[in-house]
Amino acid sequence: MPGVVELSLPLKLSLPDTAATEALGRSLADAMPATAAYGAVLYLEGELGTGKTTTVRSLLHTVGVTGKVRSPTYTLIDTYELPSLTCVHIDLYRVQSATQVEELGIRDLAGPGCLMLIEWPDRGTGAIPDADLVLALGYADDGRHVSVRAHSAFGRDWQSKLLKDARLIPYVSNST
Repeated sequence: MPGVVELSLPLKLSLPDTAATEALGRSLADAMPATAAYGAVLYLEGELGTGKTTTVRSLLHTVGVTGKVRSPTYTLIDTYELPSLTCVHIDLYRVQSATQVEELGIRDLAGPGCLMLIEWPDRGTGAIPDADLVLALGYADDGRHVSVRAHSAFGRDWQSKLLKDARLIPYVSNST
């Protein structure tokens, strides 16, 4: 993404199936540092069907969201209120310009105690908060591959905690 500075080497994972993608979501939730200070922003990049929403669904269920978690492809924004965390799931696939994104007021939703999960962030360049952590998902044979990159000190802390999660060891395809 233009203007975004990468603060660490990427963590690369090979996800052979949906269960592995869900494990990534759980690990992201459990490794996330406390967001109370200023909030957290996670970008999810990748083509249709690469596992962005599956990852988000697993993360949200792990932090305590109950019920269905769907892709907000048509609603654009879904908000989940938890006692100590507000989760905002955003899908920018259908937007046509940064102006349309700006009209959604996404920056106004960010803040202390907020976890913002943004799919298709490239469609909102300049109109969305900067990422702490970026997941780039892609196809790899019958499975998926993902690159996890930190873009802030918070993101670097989050990524380093992911590296310590034993559930991800079978999927790590590099050492950072």
